[in-house]
Amino acid sequence: MKILVTGGGGFVGSHVIERLLARGYAVRSIGRSSQPQLEAQGVEVVCGDLADASAVSAACEGVDAVFHVAARAGVWGSWDSYYQPNVIGTRNVVAACQQQGVGRLIYTSTPSVVFNGQPIRGGDESLPYGKKWLCHYAHTKAIAEEEALAANSESLKIVALRPHLIFGPGDPHLLPRVIASVQAGRLKIVGDGRSRVDVSYVGNVADAHLNAFDALTAGTGAGQAYFISQGESVELWPWVNSILEGLNHAPLTTKIPLPAAYAVGALCEGLWKVLGRRDEPPITRFVAVELAKDHYFDISAARRDLGYLAHTPMAEALNQTILDLKRRGF
Repeated sequence: MKILVTGGGGFVGSHVIERLLARGYAVRSIGRSSQPQLEAQGVEVVCGDLADASAVSAACEGVDAVFHVAARAGVWGSWDSYYQPNVIGTRNVVAACQQQGVGRLIYTSTPSVVFNGQPIRGGDESLPYGKKWLCHYAHTKAIAEEEALAANSESLKIVALRPHLIFGPGDPHLLPRVIASVQAGRLKIVGDGRSRVDVSYVGNVADAHLNAFDALTAGTGAGQAYFISQGESVELWPWVNSILEGLNHAPLTTKIPLPAAYAVGALCEGLWKVLGRRDEPPITRFVAVELAKDHYFDISAARRDLGYLAHTPMAEALNQTILDLKRRGF
């Protein structure tokens, strides 16, 4: 069995690769730069851009399945900077799988594809794709997911996973950015501080990918999207504060109402566009809404169809995460 992982050097991709190697599969990874840490594990590393159709097709040659994990995440940047990797890249992966006779494709999506600016409490996969987009990441991922699932067929079985707020050892994005914002004095509690959200430990997310692979092999889940999380929502701000306190940082206490945060986000976005700045604004409208409103989901479909279970419970996940952040100097 030979498996291709796009973005295998990334946060989620590296954990997926660990599990594939543990099963004894031959693994190939494609990314824009060399990955010596993967090569040291026996992974075949291919350098290539997902927007390059020929490179993606070559990477898919001779593989039995593809885990398409790579994407550009974030809340700021030009439309094209998201459209090329997220939409064109996914189109190229799907086309390459079809050309090379790959039988299974597991696509890493996001719950942001159903973002509508409103609270989501226990939403399931019947939720429609969003419309009033406030960030290019969510919009392009929705386009890519919808197109990928539409390409599902008897010869190429495709499933999409929507893990929410992924954290854990090696996290380069979520918690390091939160801590940096806290240290800079920029982060405030947006809203009343009682918003509930789903979070997902990276090890459990990687397990979900293998669950999806096995389900496709068994003839289940093809053409479907599934929300993935710890299975129990958390109050966002107490959860963040528990991590900050574990790292000996002062907890967040200052609050800002959502309308004010939203207005500041709109102002920052406009100013950044006028100035042509490429760095991320301190807050955007999308971030303000996500920090203030509930967004948690029903994962019973993933449990039923994929056999997914969050094997690492929250207490252990937080402990491993805090230990890792301490080792990294946070």
